[in-house]
Amino acid sequence: MPLAQTATMVPVVVDDELCIADKGCTVCVDVCPLDVLRIAATPNGPKAKTAYMKYDECWYCMPCEADCPTGAVTVNLPYLLK
Repeated sequence: MPLAQTATMVPVVVDDELCIADKGCTVCVDVCPLDVLRIAATPNGPKAKTAYMKYDECWYCMPCEADCPTGAVTVNLPYLLK
């Protein structure tokens, strides 16, 4: 699996301001069938932990976006899938 190089290159984007991973939430990681999302510390960010997409292997199935309790997860669908 290729590693995602930056957050802007991946289909799943997590808003650090809305993400509550620092409070123990792991919903997006738990519902991902491909196990491509992770929770990690962000030393330069405003929070201690946040979710991010580690591998760029998204199937655009969208349970991470649908199940996020705060709406922090956005799946950017390619034009041809819309």
